Amino acid sequence: MPDALLLSVRLHDGRYHGAGTWPPSPARLFQALVAGVAKGGGIPRKEHCALRWLESLGPPVIATPKTCEGQSYLNYVPNNDLDAKGGDPEKIADIRTSKQIRPRLFDAEIPLLYCWRFENDPDRYAHTLVEIAECLYQLGCGVDMAWAQAEVLKIEKAEKRLEEYVEEHGGTIHRPTDGNSGILQACPGRGSLESLVKRHKAMGERFSRGVHEVKGKKQPCTTFTQPPKPRFRHVAYDSPPTRLLYDLRHPAKTSKFQAWPLTGIVRLTETVRDRAADQLAAFLPNEVACIERVFGRAHDLTEADKARRIRITPLPSTGHPNAESSIRRVLIEIPPDCPLPVRNLAWAFSGLHLGSDPETGEIRDDSLPALVEADDWRMPAHYGVGQGRKQAFRLWRTITPVALPTRRGRDRQEGTERADNEKDAVSAVIKALRHAHVPARAETIRVQREPFGAKGARADAFAPGTRFAPPKLWHIEIAFSAPLHGSLILGDGRYLGLGLMAPQKQTFREAVVFAIGDDAPPAAARTDILTALRRALMALDRDENGTLAPLFSGHAADGAPAGNGAHQHVFLAADTTPDGSRLARLYVIRPDLADRKSRLSDDEKARFERVTGKLQTVRAGPHGVLRLKGPAAPGPDDQLFACSRIWTSLTDYRPTRHAGRGKNPQDAVIADVLMECARRGLPRPHVTLLELDGGPKGGNLRARLRLYFDVAVPGPLMLGRNSHKGGGLFSAAQGPADGGQ
Repeated sequence: MPDALLLSVRLHDGRYHGAGTWPPSPARLFQALVAGVAKGGGIPRKEHCALRWLESLGPPVIATPKTCEGQSYLNYVPNNDLDAKGGDPEKIADIRTSKQIRPRLFDAEIPLLYCWRFENDPDRYAHTLVEIAECLYQLGCGVDMAWAQAEVLKIEKAEKRLEEYVEEHGGTIHRPTDGNSGILQACPGRGSLESLVKRHKAMGERFSRGVHEVKGKKQPCTTFTQPPKPRFRHVAYDSPPTRLLYDLRHPAKTSKFQAWPLTGIVRLTETVRDRAADQLAAFLPNEVACIERVFGRAHDLTEADKARRIRITPLPSTGHPNAESSIRRVLIEIPPDCPLPVRNLAWAFSGLHLGSDPETGEIRDDSLPALVEADDWRMPAHYGVGQGRKQAFRLWRTITPVALPTRRGRDRQEGTERADNEKDAVSAVIKALRHAHVPARAETIRVQREPFGAKGARADAFAPGTRFAPPKLWHIEIAFSAPLHGSLILGDGRYLGLGLMAPQKQTFREAVVFAIGDDAPPAAARTDILTALRRALMALDRDENGTLAPLFSGHAADGAPAGNGAHQHVFLAADTTPDGSRLARLYVIRPDLADRKSRLSDDEKARFERVTGKLQTVRAGPHGVLRLKGPAAPGPDDQLFACSRIWTSLTDYRPTRHAGRGKNPQDAVIADVLMECARRGLPRPHVTLLELDGGPKGGNLRARLRLYFDVAVPGPLMLGRNSHKGGGLFSAAQGPADGGQ
């Protein structure tokens, strides 16, 4: 049973200043371990042997938290050209050059994880590395103080820890591959430790005293020798698969498509797989065992085999509401770790006639199509893949149903039984996302038997002739916490054409909610916390020139308030625990959701999503640092976003105008509320005044209200003078339907 060495690194300040790619490379971590354990210019023998064992392992899997780029700044350093100034140290200021530094920011409480896999360790080197990790003190630049912890686990437990890391922190898993694309990371290899030792020794001897002859006279001089570079290997992380696209063409008339029915996608996938595998096995008889594993036909497949297995995905026609959903193309995805050369696999599929004999090439069934290499990649682009495809999407829907390992074997439609079936299906979708290593968290999941498209087919229509029972097939819709690229294929049938998902039109969140972690502040600190929240959003929105958008600042470019009469900056709100003692959630709401008459451009909507997606902590002065969990979409049971006829104040309503001398404060507040509802595009409500407080002359009015609408109104409702700062917040409530005047 393979084991794993899991090393967790925490940076003290939640900032990383190191140059190069993100995340910090395994080579940089290896150097930090060497520097931490070195004593008196050397490394103790026990630790030396353990580090040499570590460099012999394969590259690690890396898990990183959500990050954002911080404010860049210039640092002025000497450019090592003192000879140009005659070697005079007092003139070093004349040769300073600027160096731009842009740190990467993240939550200091969330560690970086490095997971090495190993088969055996008779000398218990892994446990020695646990001790070595305790000596680490820095990772990155000299200012990046850090500490580390390591543990030896079974590989299954280590993988589970990585999955839990993504679920809890919304981080990203970076996996090494054998491909040539992706992010190249320096990793330790055989000889890396010795190269570091030689470099350290050479650094102490890089200046040597000598003499040189000038005009026949010998003069003393100092010679500089460049120390040798350390030796590391470069490994590609997160390499995308190689993709091949083929059209289903008539065998005699290759210019004509030969469509395949949508509900027969499993049979088509199996036919393409078996014909190509048999043809390749006949061509490479010595590689039959490898071919069986690569095509997924072996009976003893392991998790490692799944990472090297090719995926054959027929693509139904889509992209238009009235598009016929039959299949005309087949996408082949070859992972970078596939042991078979891409050229051999391309040969097996190109020109493949599905009705031919794999050994003789004789056509036995001329009604079946042939695979012809495609030159038009527009259809894969509708599935989030394709040449030059850069856009990512948050909302995805199935074209073919997902096969889920649900516990229930029946598919009854009676009330509670159907609800239980759907609940089980949602749980199974979450598990399927983990198995497919989807990097983003699912915010909302919707399951149903019916297709989402007008030309689609019910989930149970795909069951005949397959090993999947109809109750296990579901159409699903998922909104993710972060945009994803395709292809996205889920479920037990993902290698048979089932679970194929297509992205929907770009959608933007209208509101996000953040759960406050431990040590939540008291409810009385609501104003201070929301002020700190706005400052945190403004800091994340600030560009390199320090410019802020009115969306988060509420001010124009010249610093004046954005007072054009329309609400163009975000609304903030906070909700409390059920007992009302402490704050539990923070809300950031787009202005066009709180004000029905406000309008935002797509650029502003994208900016809202980008900035709120970076928010992880709020520094709230005396209330400490709030560590937030999210962002997430408001849940279906959130009473601030419900649809109701009756709404009750959660926070004080502050009128937008002074009541006026001699006027009844109650009438003035009710009139102001009616005016606010009209300005926000809300129906005219009936208003009941619950509480009213104010100054002796009618100033500084504060009120608690209940609003009754003739029709159900969706939330949120945020009204009044301080509604951008959490005031005038209403919650959906139950009460007498007739309301009050």
